[in-house]
Amino acid sequence: MNTLDEHLDDPISDFSRRLVDVDGVVKTVYVAGTGPAVVVMPEMPGISPDVLRLARWVRDAGLTVHVPSLFGRDGAHPTTEDGERIVRRTCVSAEFRAFAGGGTSPVTAWLRGLARQAHAECGGPGVGAIGLCFTGNFALTMALEPAVIAPVVNHPSLPLDDPAGLELGDEDARAVKERVARDGLTVLAYRFDNDRWCTGQRFAAYRALLGDAFDGRVLPGGVANTDPPPFFRDVVASPHSVVTAHLVDEEGHPTLRARDEILAYLTERLKPQGD
Repeated sequence: MNTLDEHLDDPISDFSRRLVDVDGVVKTVYVAGTGPAVVVMPEMPGISPDVLRLARWVRDAGLTVHVPSLFGRDGAHPTTEDGERIVRRTCVSAEFRAFAGGGTSPVTAWLRGLARQAHAECGGPGVGAIGLCFTGNFALTMALEPAVIAPVVNHPSLPLDDPAGLELGDEDARAVKERVARDGLTVLAYRFDNDRWCTGQRFAAYRALLGDAFDGRVLPGGVANTDPPPFFRDVVASPHSVVTAHLVDEEGHPTLRARDEILAYLTERLKPQGD
């Protein structure tokens, strides 16, 4: 890694680093803040500085953010070479179902366990979950855990080979649909209109499954950050990460409004009456 990339890495020094055991499987989780819990999952190729910026915004909204390490090098600036290597390795991992026909990724069972533990520790009415890119749909699958009451699905990219797929097994899809209807949940989702990894077909499939409970919001790709990290420039190669790599941190910008909408959605559900 060159000096510039090292300079752009995030040391994650303002989070506590925990080893979390769910049914005998131990993963690193970075935790910060106070109040009800929100699980912020990384996007490919890992817990980047932009993912951590989003996590800090969640923390600063009065919530306890939990960022699980699922792939990649934690805090690393997303380079092209490292990103391509991590994508290849993750796509063949037994924990993930990157392609059509694979059903639900097994790692989501661990994430539901993390949500249970976080709720028990942090209290409040429930837990929020933010999925991003490779983990986008995981926020919806986590709703199979009763503690999860505020799922945010950002630019979900799986399955990679089926633009209308949802990365859900049939049984899990039925269970998610029943949970959302039974408990009156709303699923908030974002994508850019010209995202080649998360297309209108995918959002249409979500709406077919969830009906009016799916609140899918689409931003024009022309507003995306034009100078994202190298992995997003060279490999993703289209507007994609609405509130991370392609966010423009300027007051009134559509991507920053999307961030504010997500924070409002979480606080309204997790901190009722301004608690």
